[in-house]
Amino acid sequence: MSSEKENPEGPEQLALIRETVRKAKVPRAKPRTWRDAALAKELPVARVVVNKGALHLDQFFDYAVPEELDEVARPGVRVRVRFGAGAGQVRGGRREGGRLIDGFLVERRASSDYSGPLAALADVVSPEPVLGPELLGLARAVADRYAGSLADVLQLAVPPRSAAAERRSSPAPLPPPPPPAAGSWGRYEQGAAFLESLARGGTPRAVWTALPGPHWAEEIARAVAATLASGRGALVVVPDGRAVGRVDAALTAVLGEGRHAVLTAEAGPEKRYGQWLAVRRGSVRAVVGTRAAMFAPVRDLGLAVVWDDGDGSHSDPHAPQPHAREVLLLRAAHDRCAFLLGSTGCTVEAAQLVESGWARPLAASRDQVRRAAPLVRTVGDDLLARDGAARAARLPSLAWETLRDGLRTGPVLIQVPRRGYVPRLACQQCRTPARCRHCAGPLEAPDQRELHCGWCGREAPAWHCEACGSTRLRAQVVGARRTAEELGRAFPAVPVRTSGRDHVLDRVPDRPALVVSTPGAEPVADGGYAAALLLDGWALLGRPDLRAGEEALRRWMDAASLVRGQEEGGTVVVVAEPTLRPVQALVRWDPVGHAQRELAERAELGFPPVSRMAAVSGPPESVETFLAAAALPMDAEILGPVPLPVVRPGSARRPGDPPPGEQWDRALVRVPPGSGAALAQALKHARASRQARGTGDTVRIRVDPPDIG
Repeated sequence: MSSEKENPEGPEQLALIRETVRKAKVPRAKPRTWRDAALAKELPVARVVVNKGALHLDQFFDYAVPEELDEVARPGVRVRVRFGAGAGQVRGGRREGGRLIDGFLVERRASSDYSGPLAALADVVSPEPVLGPELLGLARAVADRYAGSLADVLQLAVPPRSAAAERRSSPAPLPPPPPPAAGSWGRYEQGAAFLESLARGGTPRAVWTALPGPHWAEEIARAVAATLASGRGALVVVPDGRAVGRVDAALTAVLGEGRHAVLTAEAGPEKRYGQWLAVRRGSVRAVVGTRAAMFAPVRDLGLAVVWDDGDGSHSDPHAPQPHAREVLLLRAAHDRCAFLLGSTGCTVEAAQLVESGWARPLAASRDQVRRAAPLVRTVGDDLLARDGAARAARLPSLAWETLRDGLRTGPVLIQVPRRGYVPRLACQQCRTPARCRHCAGPLEAPDQRELHCGWCGREAPAWHCEACGSTRLRAQVVGARRTAEELGRAFPAVPVRTSGRDHVLDRVPDRPALVVSTPGAEPVADGGYAAALLLDGWALLGRPDLRAGEEALRRWMDAASLVRGQEEGGTVVVVAEPTLRPVQALVRWDPVGHAQRELAERAELGFPPVSRMAAVSGPPESVETFLAAAALPMDAEILGPVPLPVVRPGSARRPGDPPPGEQWDRALVRVPPGSGAALAQALKHARASRQARGTGDTVRIRVDPPDIG
């Protein structure tokens, strides 16, 4: 009492201190349940797609819109909702409880199809609309094609939010540039006409077989410039960051600064989201990127470009594992825009687009090809057996001569296949691949046991080659590492540079050097390589994969395209059997012819892409139960199941591999053309039923698997 009399302001000050402490100790408030809160007067129901990838939850959910969130709760914004509350958790007219999760508001409605009480939107995370109707429709189409969920596709399509990037305003869009000159497109028979059609606002669709050399990036940039000149947008998807850098530099040179955005997963969250927002807001109309850019929300899309669609990097490892080529094909069909599928090679899928009439070929004349392509020479098994140099150092005399001659004028590229390729069995006499008589799958003999099919599991005890009648098989791979070491010892005065998984070079100078590279990691040489050696062809051709020949030819052509043209003395030596179809296609520089013949064979045998196929993998009992319960189309054919290789603990795992140490089976389900959508729907419903019953999610589904044996 005496202290209060001495200091009459004491109680007020103590009260202020207590109030400050009380506020400081209050934990951060959770999003409100909006109990008894007034709802929005117009369109009080929000339809939301929640961030739950489970297939049995692949639908929209209705939520009430509180009046306080009415202005910011617009279609396309990110929201937070409570999910999983039971029907008995209703208070004050609102469903309460459940866990807070993220989602996207896709629609405002006047009423709900659900007759019970609705939970309220917990919060609007950001007023920035990021999910437009075009992107939503594309994501839905991709989910249906790959038997996946809409939420999983949206995780790939919309990058994570960055508040700092959202606060920054995007620059004003620049006016359309003038139409570009044809430039090096003039080397192609219909190249100039293709650019003119784009500049006029046309929608040409082409499969482009690019000439060897460094001009492909500039040619893509000119196609983008022609599209922008018509007032439309353009999207370019390439396999890796090195290709992004080349197209980025070409676009800057052709268009100038500020007209395009670069979207890659390696850019970092804030930078990538800032670039993505600039595209979404219409500040830039052109985009180049890796597969992370395939869903880029380009306004008024006029051209979709895919470069080197055979590269495995175009296939996303995350569910539902879409391929960039197929996503851009869907965009071209939905947006009715132009489409350009380009590569120095040609995939079977590209050949099918031309065969069906959906796209037109865009190629150069044979005279132009001869001038641009290097001279290709082959070294087969017969020459290797007779050549003393080959027996001593695993390189034939022709390769040594090519190395010495090439090093006089510039760098020489040596392509060495990666370690770990498993050889495919083939006839020892004529090299025809050994395949099953029932389903045409690859024959295997693990641990020297009896032959059996890698697809359907049937044994083949009395195999003989249908081409020549021989009963002897071979599976030979020449050691690549030792060959590369021999090259370094043979040329001690020449610098040796390597490019591979651990360290990938982008460019090398135009001076004598040995550049040893694994497939896909070849650096660009200033002025082009003087020569190239493509070693150990059986390591590529002997893979137990339906695409082994196509993939080997693509790898070889990508490397040979970096070599100077034949008129400048460029030479390529490939160490592979000269009679094999991919080797002959390389010698003639005819990837289109090779793809057309592969397509005809696959059509005869019922292989993709003529048919649609899905892989079902998991524990043996789960796969058997799943296939028995799935309502597959009547024309579906099940191949297998067969056991998958067991992954050793601690070893590297690829997407789709079983858990380490577990034995899994895989079955292939094949349907003829026209039944692909029904197959995807049946597999999706079967897996959704398993998830809804809580029987586990041990079965994995891969539609259009890239590796089917």
